[in-house]
Amino acid sequence: MRREGRRRLKTMIDRRRLILALAFLLPVCVGLPQGASADEPFEVRIVIRDHRFEPATSEVPANRALKLIVTNADSTPEEFESIGLKIERVIAGGKTAEFTVRPLRKNRNYKFFGEFHAATAQGRLVVK
Repeated sequence: MRREGRRRLKTMIDRRRLILALAFLLPVCVGLPQGASADEPFEVRIVIRDHRFEPATSEVPANRALKLIVTNADSTPEEFESIGLKIERVIAGGKTAEFTVRPLRKNRNYKFFGEFHAATAQGRLVVK
C-alpha cells in the first residue's frame, strides 16, 4: 500500500513540475519575449536633427498605449506638435521629452510636425 501511495504522489509531483515548466516555456515557444506584455506601452524613439525627424515615419501597433520619446539633437528649440495625438510641447536643444499616448486605431496615420521649422520637420505614425 505504501509503495503504491508513494508512486502516485511522485507521479502527481512530476506532472505539476511539467505543467510549471511548460507555463514558463510557452511564451518562448510562441515567439513572445519573456516579460513583454500588451499592457506595457510600445516605445517609439524619434530624434530631431537638422530640423527633421528621424525616422520621419514610424509603424506602431494598434490598440496599444505608446510611450513616445522625442530627443532634440539640434542646438535650437523645436515645438513638437500633433493635432491628432493632442500633443504640443517645446523641446529645448539637447533635451528629451516623453509623451504617453492613448491606444490608437488600426489603419490610421497620425501626423506630427515641428512648428518652428514646419517646412522640414514633418513626420507621422502609421498604425498597423
